[in-house]
Amino acid sequence: MKKIRNDELEPAIIDWPVYMRRAIDLAGNAINTSPNPRVGCVLVKNQEIVGEGWHVAAGEAHAEVMALRQAGDRAKSSIAFVSLEPCSHTGRTGPCSDALINAEVSQVVIACIDPNPKVAGKGIEKLIAAGIHVTQLTDFDSLARAVTPGYFKRREQGIPYVRCKLAMSLDGRTALANGESKWISGRQSRSDVQRLRAASSAVITGIETVLTDDPSLNVRIDDLNLAQEELTRNEKALSKQPLRVILDSQLRTPDVAKILALPGEVKIFSIDPPDTAKNPASNVEYLQAATSGKRVSLHCVLKSLATDFACTEVLVEAGATLSTAFIQAGLVDELIVYIAPKLLGSDARSLLNIVGIESMSDSWDFEITDLRQIDRDIRVVLKPA
Repeated sequence: MKKIRNDELEPAIIDWPVYMRRAIDLAGNAINTSPNPRVGCVLVKNQEIVGEGWHVAAGEAHAEVMALRQAGDRAKSSIAFVSLEPCSHTGRTGPCSDALINAEVSQVVIACIDPNPKVAGKGIEKLIAAGIHVTQLTDFDSLARAVTPGYFKRREQGIPYVRCKLAMSLDGRTALANGESKWISGRQSRSDVQRLRAASSAVITGIETVLTDDPSLNVRIDDLNLAQEELTRNEKALSKQPLRVILDSQLRTPDVAKILALPGEVKIFSIDPPDTAKNPASNVEYLQAATSGKRVSLHCVLKSLATDFACTEVLVEAGATLSTAFIQAGLVDELIVYIAPKLLGSDARSLLNIVGIESMSDSWDFEITDLRQIDRDIRVVLKPA
């Protein structure tokens, strides 16, 4: 396989980055493909796009197959631009490398290599053995990873990609002193949160949030505000609720909690053995986790979600204590903060419970990766610096 940077491209292939960027953009059309990666594919023949596709949901045809179907006979002698190395094994679908070989494409250009040990270069080897030239555009490696970060983190580190969602007033408050918090952020921001949930394999909260707010933490299709076309193409992905995960060290989750009664699976992690006297609903499972002090080990929970339940991206929607714990444990990959144009006052509840910072050098530093206005609110996406 040849590896090449954009600044090394010869004039005859100067347009290759355009097609690869298109493939990566297509991959982003999928809301949730867990446990599979989001992948896009573009077939180009005589400088014309003849086929496009992306992986819509786990169990559905992969991106390469979708693009080949669209191209039909025009796929022969085309160049396939794929955001991830074509798979070489049979899972719920057949190997994409075989599909490309059978279609007689002339070349395959990839953005990055699949970290799945069942693939990990084997797809490239199969293509080369069939006489197909394979090139990696190395400048697109990070972009291709960014469109499906949970897949890479689970495969390479054994835990999911963690997003922590917070909503606050201008003065950094999340609720009034009496606990009232509905609604700090506006309707469109809440719709944006629904999209975050839909993209997640699991939504994590703490027992205090369950006891205080009795949240649902489910995906409400009507609140996603998606166009009909987007709803249709993501129908399978949206048909299954993400896991709802409660961290409940002392098993205090009430049987009447709203989160237990809704469709979808619920996992409750505690430090005590599950109460054998309990008869949980069929969708509820109690799991014992390792401890960290007197609390459930957050890393242990994430490891279990990745290993036992194939979770790739998880969303933390919790109160100040649990959100702080995830941040201080270094387990948050992305912090998403919705800022409402309101002032709640100094006696209102604070965003986080970080204490003991005595100098600026001790502060937690983040980089802003996205900043946008959503109706009247501001959404800031940050990553640890």
